[in-house]
Amino acid sequence: MCGIVGYTGFQDAYNIVINGLRRLEYRGYDSAGIVLEKSDNTFEVQKTKGKVDDLVDISSQLEGTARIGMGHTRWATHGVPSDRNSHPHVSNNGKIAIIHNGIIENYDTIKIMLNDKGFTFQSETDTEVLVNLIQYFMDLNAETDFPTAVRYALNEVYGAYAITVMHKDYPGVLVVGRLGSPLAIGIGDNEYFIASDASPFVEFTKEAIYLEEGHMATISLENGVDIRTINENSKIEPEIQELKLSLEQIEKGGFEHFMLKEIFEQPKSIHDTMRGRLLVEEGIIKMAGIWDHLERFKNANRIIIIACGTSWHAGLIGEYLIEEYARIPVEVEYASEFRYRNPIITDKDVVIAISQSGETADTMAALKLAKEKGAFIYGICNVVDSSIARITDAGSYTHAGPEIGVASTKAFTAQLTILSLIALKLGKHNGNLGNADFMSLIAELDVLPKKIEEVLESTHDLTKTIAKDFVNATNFLYLGRGYNYPAALEGALKLKEISYIHAEGYPAAEMKHGPIALIDENMPIVIIAPKKGHYDKIVSNVQEIKARKGKVIAVVNKGDQQVSAMADYVIEIPETSECFSPIVASVPLQLLAYYIAVYRGANVDQPRNLAKSVTVE
Repeated sequence: MCGIVGYTGFQDAYNIVINGLRRLEYRGYDSAGIVLEKSDNTFEVQKTKGKVDDLVDISSQLEGTARIGMGHTRWATHGVPSDRNSHPHVSNNGKIAIIHNGIIENYDTIKIMLNDKGFTFQSETDTEVLVNLIQYFMDLNAETDFPTAVRYALNEVYGAYAITVMHKDYPGVLVVGRLGSPLAIGIGDNEYFIASDASPFVEFTKEAIYLEEGHMATISLENGVDIRTINENSKIEPEIQELKLSLEQIEKGGFEHFMLKEIFEQPKSIHDTMRGRLLVEEGIIKMAGIWDHLERFKNANRIIIIACGTSWHAGLIGEYLIEEYARIPVEVEYASEFRYRNPIITDKDVVIAISQSGETADTMAALKLAKEKGAFIYGICNVVDSSIARITDAGSYTHAGPEIGVASTKAFTAQLTILSLIALKLGKHNGNLGNADFMSLIAELDVLPKKIEEVLESTHDLTKTIAKDFVNATNFLYLGRGYNYPAALEGALKLKEISYIHAEGYPAAEMKHGPIALIDENMPIVIIAPKKGHYDKIVSNVQEIKARKGKVIAVVNKGDQQVSAMADYVIEIPETSECFSPIVASVPLQLLAYYIAVYRGANVDQPRNLAKSVTVE
């Protein structure tokens, strides 16, 4: 969600912070701000509702004026998007500035106390309460220094946060802390960088510290990085990691949008996710996280998959895969609902968490609950050393690379690739999948990247053309059966996320149980109709749609005749095993959503109200 950037060093802080905020625009935000401490120890604060470009319009005169500063992109939680609710926030005495990602859940109680002490507030935010709580602790005792006051304040709040704080009387010093929201510290040559992830400082250093949960750090040029636990003030030795991220990975590479770039990166991201794991010639799948815990999976009463959004759709397909090939019962849960319904979890359960960022707050909370109940926790995420990667007992990284577009594309198909590998490995191990079928399936999985390349080449221009006819549509219906029902859900989600057209995904058989009432000559229906799996039933669905004059966009296998003859628009994809068809079919649906959004003039990479990494409940 919100983006944090901070810098202290010898370079121009303004440019580093502004450019860092641009790198974090993918996270989703509604306002932006910056604070710099000038050489005369005065703060210069500029903030505005809108985009980073709007911030630059009002602050460009600050270029070259400071060597320490911090900036923020805000996704509204407490208070509407506005100039006064934007970060940074400054304490009543004007000496302390803060930026904050997350939610302080008990802010109202603290605000009442501070009001009674004479504090006043200019915004509706929980963040302004926190910065004044820090001032309160410094005012309470003249011997309380700045980092100690931050620690005291953080021990009084509960919720989720990543913060960066500056104090006029502590020039060149940044104090940071985290609980539930990620924060990285870049280690340069006589300079330090702070950011929500490493992308804002990747061209300046390859060394970073990922602040651990419940830790804070005081950062200065004189004393380096001093890390402490927030609760006990215990000193922690920093673990410096080498960044694998490159500048090229987070640039558009000639594409108009990151989303389009990431759609076209899917052959590579799927191949990279399988590389070293799928060894077709040897007839094996090598996954240490599974291999080391095979008996836990084999003897599990059930597997519970927890996820949100697109990852939840991947989990639904994972349910089909694991139940069909491994014959282990699977339940798929929204992480946001899981822990609030008093779920029954035992030490015989395996819980698989799926998250692109590895920081999803609802998924993290659900994992903590499952861990307390003794379940074995397995993670699937895309970000190395993320919070979910740390809390799980074992797991598998997807190797999709950085995904900047808010609407997930390559991370989704990489998750499906991991789930396919898990299902096939478990099925082979427990004897439910014979060797001949196993070899056939892994051979088919191995050629998926080439088939995705074929889909991109053959459907790209076609989806552009089809998209033009639906720019003014107000509703879409997506239908699929079996493995492709979740693919229909995902196709609908992509369209609504970036084009703002209402879209719903349904199992095709459920069309007659409600959605058929909506079908007329103005209703476009996208139907996923590969030859394998319930094809005759899909044909009947298309006939029912055409009898009511609906506009059919059919995703079919090459050479299809029945559905193609009835459809208004036909998108052909290569044939593959039924279990892998959602991976192949999702690509043209991503392109269709992308081009409809482009033609509608929407901000494809940064759709309104959405965030890439949802780090608050």
